[in-house]
Amino acid sequence: MFTQYKYWQPYVSPNDPCPPIKIKSYSTPPQLYIGFQPLGLPQFQTPKEALKHGTLWPQLYSPYPNPQKGMKNHE
Repeated sequence: MFTQYKYWQPYVSPNDPCPPIKIKSYSTPPQLYIGFQPLGLPQFQTPKEALKHGTLWPQLYSPYPNPQKGMKNHE
């Protein structure tokens, strides 16, 4: 199983004048994990639903929320 969000902790120098950022994160799009489009990939049921999500295939949908806030504020 893959996760769309990656986290890392940067090195903080003892002489760094800025307050340290504890954990940084970035998002990777779902299409990175699909090498090619397989036959028979499930599709959204209606065109309206596909337009709402911006893609025809649920596996390629990514809401791109703020990873620090999580998914609770997004559908």
